[in-house]
Amino acid sequence: MAKKEKTPLPACASCGHEEMKKVCVNEDGLSSKGCPTLVYNDVLAEADKEYDRAEILEFARQASLQEAECYANRHQRPYVMQPTKTRIVEIYEFAKKMKYQRLGLAFCLGLAKEAGIVEDILKDRGFEVVSVGCKAGRTSKRRIGIEGEDQIFQDTDEAMCNPLFQAKLLNHEQTEFNILLGMCVGHDSIFFKYAEAPITVLAVKDRVTGHNPLAAIYLSDSYYQKIKRT
Repeated sequence: MAKKEKTPLPACASCGHEEMKKVCVNEDGLSSKGCPTLVYNDVLAEADKEYDRAEILEFARQASLQEAECYANRHQRPYVMQPTKTRIVEIYEFAKKMKYQRLGLAFCLGLAKEAGIVEDILKDRGFEVVSVGCKAGRTSKRRIGIEGEDQIFQDTDEAMCNPLFQAKLLNHEQTEFNILLGMCVGHDSIFFKYAEAPITVLAVKDRVTGHNPLAAIYLSDSYYQKIKRT
């Protein structure tokens, strides 16, 4: 009996076709090996079925409306994309569309100044904001087995980042929509796991590039080529 050929893993990131010529964009478009649009019909059907849930349908609908509104002059033909809205504007406009009133802001203490500005912006637009920094609770790193030279400030009783407490606190305060600002890799993952309200990300932590992680990707063939070579 012939061995059944294993389905290739989805690899959309490796698809070399131009955007408007991809089958996921154009019905008559081109595909690559393992293309999820063509191969994973059962998973697609399962995902599409979730949109029958009223709350998911409305969330997705408003997200798509918000996406379109981020571009100007869409009536022009031929249309050339003209983005007009920053991430922070998109976040508070979407929150308004969803009729959210209480927003959560979970942030890295290293971005406390930025968090204060974000909080003011959101409050100025009529939202109630519950904000919590990563060191809240002052739980010692010793609680998770981190001591001495494994700390940033060695040989001190250093407070750990506590995304689980951040998530639990925002759950307790019944936030409707949570915004992440500058949390570390892994810490953000714990927050995603335990937070109950939907989450969006305003910015992620990148200590070297001023919290613009794509800078290293854009420069990976020049100034940041070390990330490919080591």
